[in-house]
Amino acid sequence: MKVFYPAVVHEEDGAYWVEFPDAPGCHTFADTLEEAMESAKEALEGHIMGMLENGMQLPAASGIKTVETDSDSFVTLVGADLIDYEKCKAVKKTLTIPDWLNDMAVKQHINFSQVLQQALMEKVIRK
Repeated sequence: MKVFYPAVVHEEDGAYWVEFPDAPGCHTFADTLEEAMESAKEALEGHIMGMLENGMQLPAASGIKTVETDSDSFVTLVGADLIDYEKCKAVKKTLTIPDWLNDMAVKQHINFSQVLQQALMEKVIRK
């Protein structure tokens, strides 16, 4: 899944900084425009993934023509690719184990999800 948000790119003293009006607190700085655009994509992806991991709704993107800038700035769209997030997000699984095994694992404070993940990783990687 890809999402796009308008970014305001500012030039100041030969350097660049980028902010996202729809994502307060999401901004980045760089020495060149190319670095600023690459960094803006990374910053936006990190910001959005953090929001999703905390159960927050993504804000609607403003129209690119509605974002105001000053004479030393311009607006562009920056895309965030959330495929890595989608691949890594946890999914709930139900499993059945013997009662005695459950009791022993609970007494030993074993994290069922962690054990299952580790066992599955070993099984998948060995193939």
